[in-house]
Amino acid sequence: MRILIQRVSEASVTIEKQLKSTIGEGMLILLGIEDADGEEDIGFLCKKTVNLRIFDDENGVMNKSVVDIGGEILVVSQFTLHASTKKGNRPSYIHAAKPDISIPLYEQFCETLSVVLGKTVQTGEFGANMQVRLINDGPVTIWIDSKVKE
Repeated sequence: MRILIQRVSEASVTIEKQLKSTIGEGMLILLGIEDADGEEDIGFLCKKTVNLRIFDDENGVMNKSVVDIGGEILVVSQFTLHASTKKGNRPSYIHAAKPDISIPLYEQFCETLSVVLGKTVQTGEFGANMQVRLINDGPVTIWIDSKVKE
């Protein structure tokens, strides 16, 4: 399981010209799921995410978590995080999980993250063509793979 976290001052998801979700200060998380992922990956990433100190303290040092600032989180499914570009110019998504595996894991990730965060996370819509808008604050962008814990 891979996530790409972007620290944002605001973010939103629009589907078919209808606003689905919007957040203020916090994190936009792009989530990629592969066949080998499970509950252990979800637990690791959710705990890591809410405790990640990427928000400025009163001295302008990244020393606060999304919980510390009372921030919000928006999660968007993104199978392209598992793209392989080793051969040719057309990415392969062979490692990305199919919907029968990824949808339940996506939903469980969002539910677990809500519990760990202490408030509901906003979401996109799995499999939809989404327009994601964000203002990356910093910019701060962090990539975490649950299979690489070093």
